[in-house]
Amino acid sequence: MITSALRQTGRLYALGLDVIRCMFRRPFQFREFIGQFWFIASVSLLPAALVAIPFGAVIALHLGSLTTQIGAQSFTGAASVLAIIQQASPVVTALLIAGAGGSAMCADLGARTIREEIDAMEVLGVNPVQRLIVPRVLAAMGVAAFLNGLVSVVGVLGGYFFNVVMQDGTPGAYLASFSALAQLPDLWISEIKAVIFGFVAGVVAAYRGLNPGRGPKGVGDAVNQSVVITFLLLFLLNLILTTLYLQVVPPKGA
Repeated sequence: MITSALRQTGRLYALGLDVIRCMFRRPFQFREFIGQFWFIASVSLLPAALVAIPFGAVIALHLGSLTTQIGAQSFTGAASVLAIIQQASPVVTALLIAGAGGSAMCADLGARTIREEIDAMEVLGVNPVQRLIVPRVLAAMGVAAFLNGLVSVVGVLGGYFFNVVMQDGTPGAYLASFSALAQLPDLWISEIKAVIFGFVAGVVAAYRGLNPGRGPKGVGDAVNQSVVITFLLLFLLNLILTTLYLQVVPPKGA
C-alpha cells in the first residue's frame, strides 16, 4: 500500500511538471482555454458569492464577540477582514473550483480515457497534456484568481453588515482598524494562494481523469477521489503558505 501511494504521488508530481513545461510550448489551445474558463466560471460564480456571505458573517460574529469580551472592539474590522482575505477567501475559492469545475474536468477526461480517446491522440502524435490538460489547468487558475477577489469583497461586505447591524459595531472603527493594520502583501498572498490552489485542483482532477478505474463506475470513483485529494492538499498547502508568509512579511503594527 505504501509503495502504491508513493508511486501515485510521483506520477501526480510528474504530471504537474509536464503541465508547467507544456504551458510554454506552442501551439496554445486558446479556444479550449476560453471554453473551459467560461464553463468553470459559470458553475462556480454564484456558489462562490453565496458561500462567501455566511463565511464572512461567521468570522465577523465570532471575532466581534471575542473582541467585546477582551475590550478591543475597535480592532474587530481589521481582524475579521484580514481573516477573510488571507484565509477564508482563497480556501473557499479553491474548494468551489475543485468541487464544481474540478469534478467536471475529471469526469470529462475520465470518459475520454475509458473510450480510448487519449490513447488515440497519443497514437496520432498529439500530446494530450498540451492539448487537453494545460488549457483546463490554466482556466482553473484564472477563474480562481478572479473568484478570490469576488469572495473577498462579498465576504468583507457580509462581515461588515453583521458586525455593524447585529452587534452594534461602529462603521468608522471597523474601517479605520482595517486601514491601520492591513497592508498590500495581505492581498498578494491571497491571490497567490488562489492561483496555486487552482493549479493543484486542476492537476489532481486531470491526473485522476487520466487514470480512472474500469468502466463508468471507475470514472465516478475517480471524481470522488480527485475532490478528496484536492481538499487534503489544499489545507496542507494553506498551512505551509501561511507559515512562510508570516515568517517573511512582518505584521503591521497599530
